[in-house]
Amino acid sequence: MKHVEIFTDGACQGNPGPGGWGAVLRYNGVEKEISGGDADTTNNRMELSAVIAALQCLKEPCEITLCSDSQYVCNAIEKGWAKGWRRNGWRKSDKSPALNADLWETLLNLLEQHKITIHWVRGHNGHPENERCDRLAVAAAERAKAGRQ
Repeated sequence: MKHVEIFTDGACQGNPGPGGWGAVLRYNGVEKEISGGDADTTNNRMELSAVIAALQCLKEPCEITLCSDSQYVCNAIEKGWAKGWRRNGWRKSDKSPALNADLWETLLNLLEQHKITIHWVRGHNGHPENERCDRLAVAAAERAKAGRQ
């Protein structure tokens, strides 16, 4: 099984507001940068979109190391929260609706194809790949904002 490193970040100018996401995929010394945005979104949706887009780039099941500064994404995957939300009809343990169910459904389906290890990294703390993804996400948010006006 191929080992792929994935680094992701999301950004939002206002929450909600124009947002962007960025990801770097690394396999066997080769890197690929991807990014995208939305004119009206939230930071958490952009964090999720970055991971989804990166996983959609993979052509076969892989062993993945995912590095993200989003505790929302990391904890919901690692601690099984997202699977629990799906099992409970996209409701949290307090019966309130789980947000971003559409993206979580897509992400959980993608994750089932791979073996994933999650690494949370502190954002804006000098982690080179996280800083790079942040720049990609902010630039994508700027493009989304410009398209909106």
